[in-house]
Amino acid sequence: MGIGFLIVPLLSPHPPDQISPKERFSPPSSEHWFGTDEVGRDLFVRVFAGGRLSLTAGASVVLLSGGIGLFFGVLIGYFGGWLDRVMMRVVDIMLAFPPLILALALSAALGPGLFNAVLAIVIIKIPVYLRLARAEVLRLRESLFVLAAVTFGNPPFRIIFRHVLPNAVTPIFVQMTVDIGEAILLISTLGFLGLGAKPPSPEWGAMISQGWKHLMDHWWIPTFPGLFLFLSVTALNLIGDGLQDILDPKARTDP
Repeated sequence: MGIGFLIVPLLSPHPPDQISPKERFSPPSSEHWFGTDEVGRDLFVRVFAGGRLSLTAGASVVLLSGGIGLFFGVLIGYFGGWLDRVMMRVVDIMLAFPPLILALALSAALGPGLFNAVLAIVIIKIPVYLRLARAEVLRLRESLFVLAAVTFGNPPFRIIFRHVLPNAVTPIFVQMTVDIGEAILLISTLGFLGLGAKPPSPEWGAMISQGWKHLMDHWWIPTFPGLFLFLSVTALNLIGDGLQDILDPKARTDP
């Protein structure tokens, strides 16, 4: 499915934003497999172009938030002190709010647009990775190999980047694989509410928002974007759970 999101928009004779008033509200057929929307745009191409957009946005969210959270989590976890206490209080406050509510508030403050939606979700995801990285560093800081490195006079940043960071990356990577689906769902939710990607961008949430009013008469317009959103998020969650079992044996539950 991921390869299809990349290839279909490039090979199709119908560009995602091509308007054809004569073909508006065409039902699924051999020429337009998913039918057309209210201005005659081919939904098959738009759904797959939206998949490419959603996967790119979701991957950007987890890479940015995971990288930033890992960096600061490692630093405050290893050095501790007043900065650790202040940042953890901020993290606790942010985690006290439901992610969707916080994303809505930040997106409304930043303004509508896909970039602002991604930025808002990055901000609310950073505390998750920061807290996870900090917990791993606190555990690793008392490990024998780290204590031995300290005893032999290694400087703190050498210990962090040579001994601590490589061993703290795995839980972060596992969390990132699980969070891609959630990030795509949040981006689509913001798009549906008018705070994400703006028309005519072929983003799934925006497409569903435009098409739901035609559900009774032209069911295919909101159905196919919604179906692919459901299938993609489900598949990514299953892949994330599988990678979690492989990469994090401690989280595996035996039957």
